[in-house]
Amino acid sequence: MKKDLKVLVTGGGAPGIAGTIYALRNNPDGESVKIVTCDMRDEVVGKYLADKFYQVPSAESPDFIESIMKIALQEKVDVILPQVTQELLPLAESLPLFEAKGIKVAVSQKPSIIRANDKWLILEAAKASQVPFPKSYLTRSEAELVKSANELGYPRKKVVIKPRLSSGLRGLRILSEEIWNVKRFLEEKPDFLEIKMDELLAILRNGPWPELIVQEFLPGMEYTVDVFRGRNGAVAIPRLREEIRTGITFRARVKLWKDLENFALKIAENLDLRYAFGFQFKLSEEGVPKLLECNPRVQGTMVTAMFAGCNIIWWAVKEALGEKVVPKRPKRSADNMLFIRYWGGIAVYSNGKIYGPI
Repeated sequence: MKKDLKVLVTGGGAPGIAGTIYALRNNPDGESVKIVTCDMRDEVVGKYLADKFYQVPSAESPDFIESIMKIALQEKVDVILPQVTQELLPLAESLPLFEAKGIKVAVSQKPSIIRANDKWLILEAAKASQVPFPKSYLTRSEAELVKSANELGYPRKKVVIKPRLSSGLRGLRILSEEIWNVKRFLEEKPDFLEIKMDELLAILRNGPWPELIVQEFLPGMEYTVDVFRGRNGAVAIPRLREEIRTGITFRARVKLWKDLENFALKIAENLDLRYAFGFQFKLSEEGVPKLLECNPRVQGTMVTAMFAGCNIIWWAVKEALGEKVVPKRPKRSADNMLFIRYWGGIAVYSNGKIYGPI
């Protein structure tokens, strides 16, 4: 390993930035790592947790790659570790440019990123890999959407609507005609995901009609599977998402469920993904885990895998550097391990003085 290794971590304002930095600094090899972060916003927590910070244009900007390259050269960065979905494709397309400068990028090849980020193509990958997935329809019009929802049992059953291309909870809705009563009104926090058919159609009629996936609603618990895949093997670490707020895991419990591990590894091979990434599964009424989507990047709560004995964030950096990484399965004692996220923060004075983090 190179002395004074420098890693540029994008998404300095991402929810999981503290965990990613923690995993790099507390790597099992005891290596000293200098961390540079960047984000399109200036005042983000990663700015104060890293050794250096830069503000960059959005991934959609034509200046994005040039900006990242400039930072990497100026800081003598060895590896770029992306955390933002929108950045993956431009970085994958620019791999030869970075490689020519001796800079490694822990991102999969362009064809893999395209398939993994496409919520329809990922279902086709699941089918080809013989991995369970929810019954789904790809729709391009109001008539197709309504017909597909009816095919899935709406309004008797809830139905999921989501864009073919999106990240986080953007565009996700649950079609439901369920009537709220006073008890539910007073006791439940609204998640704003549920919507009635007429309300959804009223929104969608106000612009160009998007490609939408109409999908079977899965009522069971949700699982994330963190995956590392490299030249010398792959490993998958499932975790139950016991508590989710605005799409972010606040309570995760490691569950060494062999079926989930195998499902994730089979799809990863089909997509030819590399480095650190993950998949989302949800249980059907029958308790069958079905694939929802893929995050072909470092995930927000991936640090959980480190505490289970698999620092896959660090492994991704080593793999990018061309070092031999032989991934090992989580330690048996990690099964049922609980990871709890909490609200923390940093106080920043106008003179630059910092208190925290807490």
